[in-house]
Amino acid sequence: MSSVLSDIKKEYMISLLKNGKREDGRGLNDMRDLKVELGIVNKAEGSCFVQIGDTKVIAGVKCETGAPFPDTPNQGVFTTNAELIPMASPDFEAGPPREDAIELARIVDRGIRESGAIDFQKLVIKEGELVRVLFVDIHIMDYNGNLFDAAGIAAIGALYNTKMAVLDEEGKKTEELMPLPMKKIPVPCTYAKIADSILYDPSMEEESVMDSRITATTEDSGRISAMQKGDVGSFKKEEILDIVRRSKVRGDEVRSLLKEKFSEMR
Repeated sequence: MSSVLSDIKKEYMISLLKNGKREDGRGLNDMRDLKVELGIVNKAEGSCFVQIGDTKVIAGVKCETGAPFPDTPNQGVFTTNAELIPMASPDFEAGPPREDAIELARIVDRGIRESGAIDFQKLVIKEGELVRVLFVDIHIMDYNGNLFDAAGIAAIGALYNTKMAVLDEEGKKTEELMPLPMKKIPVPCTYAKIADSILYDPSMEEESVMDSRITATTEDSGRISAMQKGDVGSFKKEEILDIVRRSKVRGDEVRSLLKEKFSEMR
């Protein structure tokens, strides 16, 4: 997702990390400034803009009706798509979804799905025949590191912002609107490992020199609902346990901000 820094640059960043410092002045466990705006896309049923540092993401939700999956006839359908547009970064290319776009969508999807954030059974109109179908589209506007957290926060914000049409007895849309049946607020927290240091919310330059990456998604109770490792490096058992502990704390902080935003909608 990012260009390779020179060896001199990498050694400089590693030397800073050994002293608990980062190039942008943050501590190893500090997040860049987080900005969240809800309901910014009029044509979507729900939308959310998230900015972490200079990384900017918009998520939109469309709600349709359709057939359920054969193995889950009593649940609605949920699908996530991510688009890495060239104007967001010189490293992004036009054309079919690349592997990194697919990975981004899957991490966001799994974090929401496995947390039980949505009551999928309440999306059923007629069991086995007709259900609500939710499409979450993630658009990267500007990339400066840590798309996973920005996209995950934007997706859950868009879902909480969604108002879907109330259906009549025949499954046709009425003019009345209702919110999605949401139950939890999953929050992804991404960490990069560079040499022997593990840092939260990596910037683009930090991602370009990291040995490995891990994203842990927590839900309201602090339970880890999903975890995804990336890149070729490895994590020790104690490092993973520390990441889990840190994710619970950071996840609660982000959740508090989101709850404030959601309460403003009412």
